[in-house]
Amino acid sequence: MRKKIAILALHLGYGGVEKAITSLANSLVKLNKYEIEVVSIYNLYGKPIFSFDPKVKITYLIDTDLPIKVSKYKDLFFKFHWFHLTKLLFNDYIFKLKFSELFKDSFNSIFMYSKRANSVRKYLKKTDADVIISTRTFLNEWLGEYGKDKITKIGWEHNHYHDNIKYAMDVVRSAKNLDYLVLVSKGLQKFYKQKMHSYKCRCVYIPNALENIPKTKSSLTNENFISVGRLSPEKGYLDLLKIYLDLKNKNCRWHLDIVGDGNEREKLESFIKNNNLENDVTLHGFKNSKEIEKLMQKSSIYIMTSYTESFGIVLLEAMSNGLPCLAFDSAEGAKEIITSGRDGYLIKHRNFKAMEKKILDLTKDIDARKKLGKNGREKIKSYISDNICESWEKIIERK
Repeated sequence: MRKKIAILALHLGYGGVEKAITSLANSLVKLNKYEIEVVSIYNLYGKPIFSFDPKVKITYLIDTDLPIKVSKYKDLFFKFHWFHLTKLLFNDYIFKLKFSELFKDSFNSIFMYSKRANSVRKYLKKTDADVIISTRTFLNEWLGEYGKDKITKIGWEHNHYHDNIKYAMDVVRSAKNLDYLVLVSKGLQKFYKQKMHSYKCRCVYIPNALENIPKTKSSLTNENFISVGRLSPEKGYLDLLKIYLDLKNKNCRWHLDIVGDGNEREKLESFIKNNNLENDVTLHGFKNSKEIEKLMQKSSIYIMTSYTESFGIVLLEAMSNGLPCLAFDSAEGAKEIITSGRDGYLIKHRNFKAMEKKILDLTKDIDARKKLGKNGREKIKSYISDNICESWEKIIERK
């Protein structure tokens, strides 16, 4: 009889966690030895944004959209608990004197938080899964408390604590009753292993995976930069635009493509307009994997300006398309992937001038771009899902 594996998700919309869930589910189901169910609390778009293998079962616990102003507050609802959201609603509405809307949306946010807790508890108590993988801190807590005794309980931590010890200790407390905590970087595994030595939970390093390597790659001849990710403050896209503006003022004529959506889009659009960059920068919004691959293969340099990254799978995707990658070393996960001088460059201390110089050097040296791109494409072979799946099998089978 095949083991049943359930993966708990907050939603199946846009995001790195959601993409990693999709990749893991698809990889495990292809082994033909597991029954895979992805359990999503919210159904936001009618169907998952990323493509699942047809053999993966998708279950929604709350099959409706959020009863709050989702266009503005959906991301914040996912990131914070209800009381933080209520504070944001209060600050927004109180100055607009919309007291009835403040009361209604605050009440609905509290109601939805309670509803999601009850729906997860109910699922955990009735499921016949042999293994459950949690992908959020609050889900870790509920899995540890309400999951059946005989199942294997696994937490999967995607975020870097980035010197926020309070967040790190929240992760520790949430995982103390689990069997495993999977970390996506070696640095995080070492950190949490020290913090959790007194608990039964074992800390395991398993990096995120690429499902495949493209058969074709970039020629590295097009004058295009590219960056892919959520348009949120921690990704540093405003910094990227400032760097790009300086490059343009130094007579760099390359085009910048930014792929992704998020709550900073309006701010980025304003910067582009105010600095007359409409013809130089394209905000593409969300694109699927095939569309991103095409854009990467029309580009010649990948730039990451994130303040923090737990892993940075997009760097693997860029390398798989033959692109040299540049990132600030504040993005901890980038240091796990980029070997500076071999397949890209890590810029220390968020030094804009150093980043600009390295970018300009590469725009003028196609041979350097090709050498870095070739080394990166060779590196990512170890991150292919078939290889990473073996590590998941070991903890699934408790070897």
